[in-house]
Amino acid sequence: MNHFYKAITAIAILTGSLAACKKDDTKPSTDSGAKATLSVQFDNICGDKNLQLNTGMYSNAAGEQFRVSMLKYYISNIRVKNTAGVEFVVPQDSSYFLVSESEAASQFVKVRVPEGEYSTLSFVLGVDSLRSTMDISKRVGALDPSGGMDGMYWTWNSGYIFFKMEGTSDAAPVDPSGQRKFRYHIGGFGGYNTRTFNNVKTITVDLTEAGTAKVRQGREANIHLMVDVLKMFKGSTNVSIASNPTVMFSEFSTKVADNYQYMFSHDHTEN
Repeated sequence: MNHFYKAITAIAILTGSLAACKKDDTKPSTDSGAKATLSVQFDNICGDKNLQLNTGMYSNAAGEQFRVSMLKYYISNIRVKNTAGVEFVVPQDSSYFLVSESEAASQFVKVRVPEGEYSTLSFVLGVDSLRSTMDISKRVGALDPSGGMDGMYWTWNSGYIFFKMEGTSDAAPVDPSGQRKFRYHIGGFGGYNTRTFNNVKTITVDLTEAGTAKVRQGREANIHLMVDVLKMFKGSTNVSIASNPTVMFSEFSTKVADNYQYMFSHDHTEN
């Protein structure tokens, strides 16, 4: 009997060990190899012209002339896919950036990814619902509502402004300050306690036509994206400054968001 129980015990230990090995084998690896810096440049333009704050004059799809005095937007949740089809997700805590036309350095978003050749870039324009509703201690840096984010948070609405563009146009009505200003402050992640519209947009860019990104140590690859703000005015719904000089937390904001998700195109990659 002793030999019988010893045999049973040995089998149980062996089975448990095999099960443990199998569990470890199927666990996703957190070690993706050596990492290097990938830079993504957001080059803001208006059609075929470089965007120049306050001085550049542009014309939208409605034929309205305008100047831009401010342009800011959130880029987050960055993912890349290599030529073998393997996707790497940048850790979320390192994946929130505020791009501002007035700050040249902010237009270069830099993340650490495994060495390799990447053919696809994906990111979110905005701040996802999970992060938007996290404890304030988890929202730091560019997401800190108490400072450092340059008015990109609605305190009255407890939500981030994903995209903010302001400027002047003769097409805009005179506001209380005597100026003809337009303001597009677009946010809305779907709501916390009450369901609202969701303007979080995922952008996917194919890098194969204008050059894949070859990430390696010792040399920084830079994906150069053109961001055409004129496309905010033209799409499934043409946006007129005269008809909609101010768009904030309203249903019409979804029309603006549906348009601006197409602002991004790949110009080239510097390897």
